[in-house]
Amino acid sequence: MIIRKILPFLLIGFLATSFTFVKKDRLYEISKNIEIFVKAYKELNANYVDDLDPHKLMKIGLDAMVNSLDPYTNYISESQVESYRINTEGKYEGIGATVKKIGSYLTIIEPYQNSPLQKAGVMAGDQVVSVSGKSTKDKTVEEVTQFVRGVPGTKLKLEINRPSTGESFDLDIERGSVEVPNVPYSGMVDDKIGYISLTTFTPNATKNISKAFKKLKRDNENLEGLILDLRYNGGGLLREAIDICNLFIPQGEEVVFTKGKVRERDRNFNTTKPPLDLDIPLAILINKRSASASEIVSGVIQDLDRGVLLGQRSFGKGLVQNTMELGYNSRIKLTTSKYYIPSGRCIQGTEYDNGEPVDIPDSERSTFKTKNGRPVLDGGGVTPDVIMDEKEVPVVLEKLLEENVIFNYVTDYVAKNPNQDSTVQAVVFDGFDDFKTFLKSQDFSYETETEDQLQALKDAIQEDGYSNLLESDIAALDQRIEQEKIGAVDAAQADIINAIQEDIASRYFYQSGRAFQKLADDREVETAIEILRDQTKYKQLLSK
Repeated sequence: MIIRKILPFLLIGFLATSFTFVKKDRLYEISKNIEIFVKAYKELNANYVDDLDPHKLMKIGLDAMVNSLDPYTNYISESQVESYRINTEGKYEGIGATVKKIGSYLTIIEPYQNSPLQKAGVMAGDQVVSVSGKSTKDKTVEEVTQFVRGVPGTKLKLEINRPSTGESFDLDIERGSVEVPNVPYSGMVDDKIGYISLTTFTPNATKNISKAFKKLKRDNENLEGLILDLRYNGGGLLREAIDICNLFIPQGEEVVFTKGKVRERDRNFNTTKPPLDLDIPLAILINKRSASASEIVSGVIQDLDRGVLLGQRSFGKGLVQNTMELGYNSRIKLTTSKYYIPSGRCIQGTEYDNGEPVDIPDSERSTFKTKNGRPVLDGGGVTPDVIMDEKEVPVVLEKLLEENVIFNYVTDYVAKNPNQDSTVQAVVFDGFDDFKTFLKSQDFSYETETEDQLQALKDAIQEDGYSNLLESDIAALDQRIEQEKIGAVDAAQADIINAIQEDIASRYFYQSGRAFQKLADDREVETAIEILRDQTKYKQLLSK
């Protein structure tokens, strides 16, 4: 009897002692390995045969450590902080442009509208030759960013080369706070259906969507449906995702909850404000690049049967990251928990083995139910109610974009055809023959996957000693592939023209121009319009 009474206390004591030992062992392992790492770092720095860059060496070590976990746990060095702030906060202190290294110099891909750079007259296609007297030749984007960063209100001198005209000039630019638009375009896509594009969940995303929606309602009394475009939206701030849901679902509704290692940090997030509109039929567009906050919004709308989802299955990022300061203006962004939406499902689409994604097959995913009882699966992103095949991009167009051929052509085109109209409008390009003439001057060539596989076959044939036997057959295949490649540009004419028009629109009207131009040939928007106009079909899709 006495043993039975004291047994629970003995077990508790044993478990507490075991936990203490485990904790001490863990702390010892951490301390031991940190000491080993520091000693190895010192030995390399002191005795390696060549001079080492201590910053670069340490960054490689830190990157390798965090990359072994998952793709979203990252070390952010001082030089990367600015681009990190652009992605997460939608604003930063600088000059305002998307840049890319083309050749030896950094090239302006797209200046942000109303940024210091755009106001100074810098255009897409311009090359940054030097920053405050420091040459940018052969420098990386990261290295040039270090030159450009600075306190708002301070000035820097840029030496700009404009290849389209051959001119070079200097500019004095004042650094300022640059805000990247998160709602580049909104408007009517037919006489009854409105459309809003959201590119990222940065601050004021909810405010901007609310403003756009109110304007659509105010200017169109017969508004009967709304399309919210979240394609290619990689996510952002959780608070904005919750508040955007709040625009269309009741106050007090659970939107998302998180679970992690530290249970005290688990949280439930509910809507807190009166909704903007509970009745307007909704169509949400998603694709495989829609992630994180985009999946929360689309998943919540689906779980509550508040709207219809169209497109392709989303990316599947249901992990929560928090950023910690490490000192010296560097940070670590680490995964701390997972997101769950109202049906109880987690939207995380993959598992990770040493940092590499491992897809979860449907047979291993659990089934949950929406508010109306419709079955939905967890663990694989968000699957649309109306699944549409992704539009295939011709290989030749992919290569033209990768090699910056279309970008360079549009740079020359805009130099010859400057636009004077500030009102966003559709661009019509009818110079395909001119483009092909330009293409010939670029010495453009590319290898297809078929050619890569054929080369592997040639190597195997030669190794096996069958070269003479199959020589004529291989030559015939080579000739056929070349003939197909010659005709590939003409075969992809419609897609190439669309890409050129989008780039031209972005030069004339910036982000809003590109978003508007894409609507000219958008099957998913057209399908969404059909569903929203057919309320019988809309309700059927949302019923059990």
